[in-house]
Amino acid sequence: MPLLDAAKGLACAVIVGHHLSRYGPMPAGALSLAPDFLGWLASDGRLAVQIFLVIAGFLAAASLAPDGLLRIDRPLVRIFQRYGRLVMPYLAALTVCVLVAAAVRPWLDAELVPASPSIGQLLAHGLLLQDLLGYEALSTGVWYVAIDFQLFALALTLIGLPALLAPQADQLARPGEAARRRWLAVALVLGVAVASLALFNRESELDDTAFYFFGAYGLGMLVFWIGRATRASTWQSAIALLLLLGTGALALEWRSRIATALVTALLIAVAQRRQWLSPPRWPLAAVALQRLGRMSYSLFLIHFPVLLAVNAAVVRLGPHAPWIDGLGMLATFGLSIAAAALLYRWVETRPASWRAVAALFAGLLISGIVVSH
Repeated sequence: MPLLDAAKGLACAVIVGHHLSRYGPMPAGALSLAPDFLGWLASDGRLAVQIFLVIAGFLAAASLAPDGLLRIDRPLVRIFQRYGRLVMPYLAALTVCVLVAAAVRPWLDAELVPASPSIGQLLAHGLLLQDLLGYEALSTGVWYVAIDFQLFALALTLIGLPALLAPQADQLARPGEAARRRWLAVALVLGVAVASLALFNRESELDDTAFYFFGAYGLGMLVFWIGRATRASTWQSAIALLLLLGTGALALEWRSRIATALVTALLIAVAQRRQWLSPPRWPLAAVALQRLGRMSYSLFLIHFPVLLAVNAAVVRLGPHAPWIDGLGMLATFGLSIAAAALLYRWVETRPASWRAVAALFAGLLISGIVVSH
């Protein structure tokens, strides 16, 4: 589905731009060059995360239960596989960030550069528990990796619960059992998504948990299943229900993040219905975004240490004109893409294995110990 790759590429570029416009001395120096654009990136660029959440839910439904029935035999193994795929590039990028932070700490403000990590902090990050345990983040955006893992595990649990609760002897033996379990799984996802939109997402103390974000993720899952409808009337009714749920949640309390997720879900629903997710021909710009989207996870992970390094280099130049800061921001974006391409090729695309995860985890721990002494 290359259209989703292109959407991820665009969203990731906006998120990187959001961080570029908020962190370090360069944004302040370059602000006079494009105040409206940089101001928008700084304030609203974070909303692009909602696009990733909706797409992640869409792809999770396609992978785990395309017809509403869990199609994997060993759910726990699948959860561990998901962990391995997520943390291999994540651990590599965190190691780079720990080393770069130690190198640039003398030249940048303490508010920008993460402090030297403790062993507990490193272990918590490696296990994706840093926010739940109250540790300071070692890099920007690492919260999303932990939330993505929680969301995947929650989605798999909800889809698999009907089969788990059914008696072993009834495993699809009774007439209509498959349909009953399918609708129950969809109802569970819908129920938790509604609870998230109406309740959990309005409680800021829950933003370290999957329940806070499952509204957007669940919208993506529901859109995938809605797209499987064979009758136009069924599809239209389901989309109307989805729109009603989204607008109802916004009527309770306006949240731009939920509005962004709802619009994203509806656009994907239309694109899926009209078979635009895999268009036969692409303009050149869309091809570039598609390629960027494929390595968007690596870009999301590695751009912060690049940001630190370039900010430190620009600071060392001393007093300079705003255009130097602007060029520095552009250089940061370009170098981040180059670093992401390396991370994508050498780590993210390699098969996940426990040996590789252990090696990368050990590399993070050793790096943290070295820079702390």
